[in-house]
Amino acid sequence: MQDMDSSLIQTIIELTLLPGFGTSTQNRIWKFFPEIGKLFEASSNALKSLGFRAEVCSMIRTRACRARAEEIYDWGIRHDCRFLMRGETGYPTLLEEIYDPPLILYARGNPEALKKPCIAIVGTRRPTIYGLQMAQGLGSDLGCRGIAVASGLARGIDGAVHRGCLEADGTTIAVLGCGIDVVYPKEHRQLSQKVEQKGLLVTEFTPGTSPLPRNFPLRNRIISGLGLGTVVVEASEYSGSLITARLAMEQNREVFAVPGNLTSPQSIGPNYLIKQGAKLIQTWRDVIEELPETIRERILIQEDKSDLHGPKLELMDADEAKLMKLLKRDEALHFDRILSAGGFSIPLLSGLLLKLETDGWVRQLPGNLYVKSQKPGG
Repeated sequence: MQDMDSSLIQTIIELTLLPGFGTSTQNRIWKFFPEIGKLFEASSNALKSLGFRAEVCSMIRTRACRARAEEIYDWGIRHDCRFLMRGETGYPTLLEEIYDPPLILYARGNPEALKKPCIAIVGTRRPTIYGLQMAQGLGSDLGCRGIAVASGLARGIDGAVHRGCLEADGTTIAVLGCGIDVVYPKEHRQLSQKVEQKGLLVTEFTPGTSPLPRNFPLRNRIISGLGLGTVVVEASEYSGSLITARLAMEQNREVFAVPGNLTSPQSIGPNYLIKQGAKLIQTWRDVIEELPETIRERILIQEDKSDLHGPKLELMDADEAKLMKLLKRDEALHFDRILSAGGFSIPLLSGLLLKLETDGWVRQLPGNLYVKSQKPGG
């Protein structure tokens, strides 16, 4: 499983099970106890000086949560769950730099995902077609260029980001607001499995934790903390995505925003961020330009090498050309509507859409919707 001392892992888990053991308390403990297990040897007066209530002091002294911590550890070993400990090998380097990193992360999938340069992309759970297209496109374009893409596995923009990255055979990281064994929302079960296969699921919450509303602001600091920057695609005036953007600013990370229609409620958030100094994003290149020089040069040099081969001459047959005339960039069309407008047979249209999507001319969105896409690299 992993080489780290199992007793240390169980000790950290035990601490996080204590009532009121939030991020501020974790930071105090981290500062006062370099050997964190020493907390259980501290006197009652020492514990009270750290802000623990009397009943919590008693729980610490009696090791009231030890048995539950052992159960969680044993469960993790049986279910391929990794324990990433603050200050230990494997813990995300960038996350260590934020003000309040969690003491422990539970992870499933490929931990190598955390070694890649990462960009967080977030947005509303109620996106427009434009927002879905931009989110999926950015996830795909960054993912295929070796950038890990982090988001929250929520409905809407988050789901589109993960799907876009996976479709480009990229690496995506889903930060959960619940236990590692809980799928939320339930309709993302298959997507969650794909993320685990090709990327990483990660959370600070113990297995079995329900997706309570109070968990998501805590989760957001991890999403932004993993990334070199955070992109907000669509967000309403009071969206949690704006919390993530604010956290990214506080963590001294880049903040990007995709501009939107001034009359759309989903555009209020990103347009506001742009007014406040966030970088306006049109394509993946706008993100890459703000990354550290070594990462930026590696990606752009690779792009230049690809360009040296020159554009490929792509000839479309009559049916492909007809389909491309029907599709639009700013409006998603349902499969049935395309079928009716084009007079295609179902097998022919399915084959055409699959080929054009593979070639990068068409992008499929949730709900069997299709839009005309920019060519990859555009």
